[in-house]
Amino acid sequence: MEHSIEYLEKQFQDRIDRGENIEAKDWMPEKYRKTHIRQISQHAHSEIVGMLPEGNWITRAPSLRRKVALLAKVQDEAGHGLYLYSAAETLGISRDELFHQLHTGKAKYSSIFNYPAVTWADMGAIGWLVDGAAIINQVMLTRTSYGPYARAMVRICKEESFHQRQGYEIMITLCNGTEEQKAMAQDALNRWWWPSLMMFGPTDAESTHTEQSMKWKIKRKTNDELRQQFIDITIPQAEFLGLTVPDPDLKWNEERGHYDFGEIDWTEFWQVVKGFGPCNKERLKARNKAWDNGAWVREAALAYSEKQSKESIRKAV
Repeated sequence: MEHSIEYLEKQFQDRIDRGENIEAKDWMPEKYRKTHIRQISQHAHSEIVGMLPEGNWITRAPSLRRKVALLAKVQDEAGHGLYLYSAAETLGISRDELFHQLHTGKAKYSSIFNYPAVTWADMGAIGWLVDGAAIINQVMLTRTSYGPYARAMVRICKEESFHQRQGYEIMITLCNGTEEQKAMAQDALNRWWWPSLMMFGPTDAESTHTEQSMKWKIKRKTNDELRQQFIDITIPQAEFLGLTVPDPDLKWNEERGHYDFGEIDWTEFWQVVKGFGPCNKERLKARNKAWDNGAWVREAALAYSEKQSKESIRKAV
């Protein structure tokens, strides 16, 4: 017996309201499917593009210990991208199409990765602030309504917590070092603070997706709630380091039980999102070059897979 779209949508929303997970073969509204493709692919692209500023520092890390740790982190991020591309594929989009959208600039990734990493202290700031902001976002996603995405996030969050600790440990070492090293840490905080706050997306009043995403339990908290949570957690960490957060309006609000903070430069945010950030063109150029240079590896892997498949068939016969 066929049901109307209205009936199916009501049944779907009832499942969401009961806290059930939606699985790949379940009926879902087309907008729900497309919203998840957009969000999961953007997340996957961010992991892959996020490897670029850090990968550039692997050969210049100040010690073998730092080199190994950074190499492991970049490897983790590649794995995160693969988990997420696999989750997106369950929604009926091919990996080739996902890569095509990234390489042509059609798909977005986190604006934070369009800023340059100019000193070793940036590896500390990225781990502490960028991965710290990502964890705030991603812990929430372990309870998102789409099952494959929620399950992928469990392992990703565990690994991201190590990345955040790694970054903070770099900052502690720099802040306990020479005056020059502490100044380097302060400079990195100055440059990464505001872009990190922008990672949570536009204000709730300006967000076009938040209301529907909350209804479908794709998100459990709004952009502004997550941003406030990040600030409240991070300020005491900065104080422990002896660093100054570059916000003259920052102060504890006893009545609210939260930190008040200054106005974010949303003009800068939208400029970066639209492709005019410091490294937008550089990031896409690097990704396209890597894709083109890796064509022979993909072709060889495919040829080997086909050979193994034919061999299996021959033995079975």
